[in-house]
Amino acid sequence: MNVWQKIGLFLIAVIIGGNLALITDALAETNTISSTVTGTTTVDKTPPTASAPSIVINNQDVCTSGTSVAVQTQILGFATGQTITDENCERLKLARSLYGMGMKVAAVSVLCQDERVWNGMWMAGTPCPYLGSIGSEAKAMWDANPEKKPNYIENKTKMKGDDDKTGLAIFGGLAALLLLL
Repeated sequence: MNVWQKIGLFLIAVIIGGNLALITDALAETNTISSTVTGTTTVDKTPPTASAPSIVINNQDVCTSGTSVAVQTQILGFATGQTITDENCERLKLARSLYGMGMKVAAVSVLCQDERVWNGMWMAGTPCPYLGSIGSEAKAMWDANPEKKPNYIENKTKMKGDDDKTGLAIFGGLAALLLLL
């Protein structure tokens, strides 16, 4: 095929393609759909929402933190918040203040109210003060009055019972919330 034949073939293809495009446009249908919709939409109530309250503690020298929770169902919503006191933080701040005022035995006594500190002091051979006595006198007093120790068995039993009651209360609260759902 020479150049003139290729040009001729190209022109024939363009003419046939153009005619097909014209025929397709002529055969296409035009559909016009018009509709008018009238009506109003009324929203008679807002969607339910329970927002958890924000609890702000502005002072960083306070041993508390805030927590909040919210639960929403289709019918009922519940939101609450509370502050939680960190007793160990308070104990450390009290001991630090007492030590800063020169009351070292009192500061150690405050720290010894924690079972872990009491055990550590006992294991180190430096028992916690007992009603003003220190050293070997304090050790003799602790041995004579084991029920006063922070790690005494009855204290553990009481704490364990309280944990069981707290766990039961949390379980009951969750069960009640599930019933609301």
